Amino acid sequence: MVYLLWKLIHVLSVVIFLGNITTGLFWAARAHKAKDFNQIASTFKSIIQADRFFTIPGVIGITAAGMFATVEASIPMLSTGWVFWPIVLFIISGILFSVYVAPLQKKIVSLAESNAMTDENWSVYEKLYDKWEFWGFLALLTPISAAVIMVLKPALPGL
Repeated sequence: MVYLLWKLIHVLSVVIFLGNITTGLFWAARAHKAKDFNQIASTFKSIIQADRFFTIPGVIGITAAGMFATVEASIPMLSTGWVFWPIVLFIISGILFSVYVAPLQKKIVSLAESNAMTDENWSVYEKLYDKWEFWGFLALLTPISAAVIMVLKPALPGL
C-alpha cells in the first residue's frame, strides 16, 4: 500500500509537471501570434510564475516519490533500465530548462517590458522566442519520453 501511495504521488507529479510545460508552450505561442509586447511580457511572466508554483513542486514530487517508490518496492534504480533511463532524461530536461529555457524567458520579459514594438525589437524578440521554443520543446520531449519508458517498461539496459 505504501508503494502505491508513492507511485500515485509520482504519477500526479508527472501530470502536473508535463501539463504546466505543455500549457506554457501553448500560451507563449498565442502571445507570440498576437505580436503585442504587453501580452508577451504578461504571458512570459505568468509562465515563470507557473514554473514556481507547478514545475518546481512537480520536480520535487517526481524525484522524491519516485525514489521512495523504488526503495519501497526494492527496485534497483540504476540497474533497472526503465527506471535509469527516465532519470537520465529527467536530468537532461532539467539541464535544458536551467541553461536555456529559464534564462531565455527572463530575456524575453525584459525585452518585451522595456522596448517599444519596432521592427528591430521584434526581430530581436523573434530570435529569442525561436530559441526558447526549440529548447522548451526539447525540455518537454525528454520527460515525455521518460514517461513513455516508465509506463511501457521496455527491456533497456541499466548501469
